[in-house]
Amino acid sequence: MKVAVVGATGMVGHVMLQVLAERNFPVTELIPVASERSVGKTVTYKGKDYTISSMEDAIAARPDIAIFSAGGGTSLEFAPKFAAVGTTVVDNSSAWRMDPDKKLVVPEINASSLTSEDKIIANPNCSTIQMVLALAPLHKKYKIKRLVISTYQSITGTGVKAVQQLENEYKGEKGEMAYHYPIHRNAIPACDVFTENGYTKEEMKLVNETQKILGDKTIAVTATAVRIPVVGGHSEAINVQFENDFDLAEVRELLQAQEGVTVQDNPDTNTYPMPIYAEGKNDVFVGRIRRDYSQPNTLNMWVVADNLRKGAATNAVQIAEYLAAKELV
Repeated sequence: MKVAVVGATGMVGHVMLQVLAERNFPVTELIPVASERSVGKTVTYKGKDYTISSMEDAIAARPDIAIFSAGGGTSLEFAPKFAAVGTTVVDNSSAWRMDPDKKLVVPEINASSLTSEDKIIANPNCSTIQMVLALAPLHKKYKIKRLVISTYQSITGTGVKAVQQLENEYKGEKGEMAYHYPIHRNAIPACDVFTENGYTKEEMKLVNETQKILGDKTIAVTATAVRIPVVGGHSEAINVQFENDFDLAEVRELLQAQEGVTVQDNPDTNTYPMPIYAEGKNDVFVGRIRRDYSQPNTLNMWVVADNLRKGAATNAVQIAEYLAAKELV
């Protein structure tokens, strides 16, 4: 299969190439694409160097699949151009997620909705993916009424500039700032930009994308998203109120049975998910599962995942795998 990776030199693009290689995706021809300034440079895939192509050359090559991680503006401009030549685009930006004509896909939950007509498929936001994968089996069984979410998000979600800022601050060196404030030894309660309602874009993604993926606009969602000086992945404290009561043992069974979820939950042995252990892994890790005694039918849990993997690259590659397996491309 002829595969283009758009944004191949970025943090997610780099992991995208790793995941394609690790999962032995059937790539017969790889077309790495990046900005004009990177054209002619090389990236490595399965031990071989590949030259970066321009967007125009990649479109002319008519790949079967193009996996995008190059920002919303690039996706809005170029995804339709790839689609016009018959390429199926899996887009990691926010550009198409809330478009009513585009599917927003976490494969374990709703890949079955995809058809050969879907030429631009949206990959959800990193913090949404890990949360809905843990919530989906519980929603099916008990029906979610309301979610209260606090996120503790890795700087890798911001990109290379943020990683460099943290490294500079570790060393006590001055340098370019990705954030308005120092991130070392700090917590910044502002992920992405603020919107008119006082919430950040990241917080609103958790509201809107959750309802769309789970197919239920009645779910009430409120979120606070915080950036912390961590590189391994995003962590989320999630308070879930259900319409129906639950049994804790059954909740654990449902989570353990969910493809892509690993339960790590044993207070006696201090076992719970942490980003330092989630880094480099494709699963979503769930722990601290306990009843909220302050109101009926309510559960607390702690959800952690590598935001560059299941939160971005792995999910996109799994969509591509589904398309290939079902011969939709």
